[in-house]
Order: sequence, then structure tokens, then C-alpha cells
Amino acid sequence: MFALVIDDGALVWRERPDPVPGPGDVVVEVAAAGLNAADLLQRRGLYPAPPGVPADVPGLELAGRVAAVGDGVDASWVGRTVAALTGGGAQATHCVVPLEHLLAVPEGVSLIEAGGFPEAFCTAHDALVTQAGLGAGERLLVTGAAGGVGGAAVQIGRTLGAHVVALTRNRRHDDALRALGADEVVGVDDLAGSEPVDVVLELVGAATLPAALGRVRRRGRVVVVGVGSGARVELDLLAVMASRLTLTGSTLRSRTRVEKADVVARVERDLGPRWRAGELRVPIAEVVDAREGERAYDAFARPGKFGKVVLRVGPA
Repeated sequence: MFALVIDDGALVWRERPDPVPGPGDVVVEVAAAGLNAADLLQRRGLYPAPPGVPADVPGLELAGRVAAVGDGVDASWVGRTVAALTGGGAQATHCVVPLEHLLAVPEGVSLIEAGGFPEAFCTAHDALVTQAGLGAGERLLVTGAAGGVGGAAVQIGRTLGAHVVALTRNRRHDDALRALGADEVVGVDDLAGSEPVDVVLELVGAATLPAALGRVRRRGRVVVVGVGSGARVELDLLAVMASRLTLTGSTLRSRTRVEKADVVARVERDLGPRWRAGELRVPIAEVVDAREGERAYDAFARPGKFGKVVLRVGPA
């Protein structure tokens, strides 16, 4: 197989031994793999892969076709079209994935789009539903709404019946965010005069969290899952106490196999029918050949994009 390998900070398309599935695993022939902020951090040596995952091959999500199965997996899985949440190694022609981390790709959805679905929608669903308990009629603020997780969160908020406020630094995306389901689109400077919210999904970090905290209702919930603009802020603990605020954070990559399986199962249960019905989509900012890894990572790091950057790895 071939993989996009991190070599002293550079990205090199390099041959590697073919992977062998373990018990309960499958090998997916990868067609597409989405890029995420974790990939950029791993390239810089700031986000190491968990045990059992290739240390120098990034990639947390993929879509493709099952090419082989391990012990205990029915052979009928071979040839099926799937998407998958991975701990790493997705940016390669082949990747080993636990069977319980697979998602069925709906008929009519391209593998390019499916390659950007698992990490974004699993992250957003876990944060909003499992961590924050977002309910119908509540107000949700999504910072960094134009990104992959942000776009997923806007759509999930809409499906739950929440009033979705999308925060973006690029107001050219207002119409696109409304099309995804945002009821309001705001900038950071607009927050001070806006109506308070019940839940905040923080995807940006230091640049937006202080302003967002100032708009949370009593007993509100704030879930931090992204800190691209910085990880340190000054926090008024008296305000947290007075509001009985719940402030938490979430990551997926470091969770156990069983914990990730639970996340995937919840997404399949809650979002699978809506994905199959065409109610959920993955906006694509750019598709780049996997052999041009440097260009793809530059495109992801460039501000102002809307949606996912996806690597085209194989036939899609």
C-alpha cells in the first residue's frame, strides 16, 4: 500500500507494508479521507497517535470499500461501501478499522463527501447530544461554524429542533450557513447584543470563548472541542458559579475502542436515517489528490474556506 507519511514535518507519499486485519477488524481500501485540525497538530508533533495506530500516518476519517476482514467478521462485508472513524492512518490506500467503527454510506452519497462525514459528525453529535444534552427549543451557539465540525453541528442542532446561532469570522458564508440550518449568523462583535444561549459548542478557542461565555444563560452548557486560535483564556469563576455553568471539553481520538464504538452507534442511530434521507450533507471546500499532501494541508490551514478539505486517495 501507499500512505501519506509525516517525515520530519514534511508530507511524503510513500510505500508501506500492506496492513493485516486483527480479530474483529476490517481493511478498508480508501477512496477518500477528510482532513482535520488534529492532522495539522500531528504533523507538528503536538498530537501523537494513540497506541496501535501508525505513528506517522495521519487521518481520522475515511470512506471506501472493505477489502479484507479479520477473524470473527463475516466475509459478506467484503466489497461493502463504508465510512469510518479512525484513530489515525486514514490517509493511505488501505487502513485497518474495527468493524464497530464503520458507518454505512447511503446510496447516492459520493465517497468524497462520505470521507468527510465520520469525524465531523461524530465529534459534533457527541458534544451536543451526549455531553451537552441539547434539546428542542434551546438556543445553540456554534463558533467556527463554517468548518467541518461547525457545519455538522449546525445541521444536528437543526434536526434536534434547537434555534441555531452560527458564529463565523467570514461573513461571506452567511447564506451557506443559513442553507445548512442556521437561524442566525453572527460575528464575534455581534454577540454582546444578542439573546443569551443555552449551549455553546466552542470550536475556535481563545478568540471566541470569552465572548461566548458572556452570552450563556443560567445553567447553560459549554463544550470545548477546538482551540485553533489559542488554548488559554482568563475565566471569571464567580460568573461561572453564579450562572451554575457547566464547562467541559471533549476529544475522540484518545478514547478506547469500546468508547468510540458507542459514539459511532449513537451517530448511526440518530443521524443515519437523516443521512440516508438526504437531510445531512458534508460541504466540500476542496478536493486534493493524496499525493499532493502539502497542498492539501496548506488548503486546510488557509482561512476563509467553507466546509471540508478532502483527500482523494483512490477511485471514488
